[in-house]
Amino acid sequence: MSNLSRIESLKSYAEQEPENPFNWYALALEYRVQNPEQALFYFNKLLNEFKVYLPTYFHAASLHSEMNLIEKAQNIYEEGISLAKDQKDNHALRELQNAYQNFLIENDLD
Repeated sequence: MSNLSRIESLKSYAEQEPENPFNWYALALEYRVQNPEQALFYFNKLLNEFKVYLPTYFHAASLHSEMNLIEKAQNIYEEGISLAKDQKDNHALRELQNAYQNFLIENDLD
């Protein structure tokens, strides 16, 4: 299946089931490489409308950082770490903490 047809399928799923954050998350990931601005739109939608959907935080923070939106990326990492603690998701917590430490070092924020 081509990228375009995957995107069309994912858009259809999101329209049919807009309350399912996974549909929006999959769409954001699909756009991430070829159209980062569109991916950013969907990640921000997730962060605003599905605040407890933990998988969003790692990729959203990373993309914000890549787009040089450093302060926003830092906030997203910190919110994701807090959410992972609240949800007692140790795997996600470790991933977010490691990525956040690398982010701080790369941006001379440590």
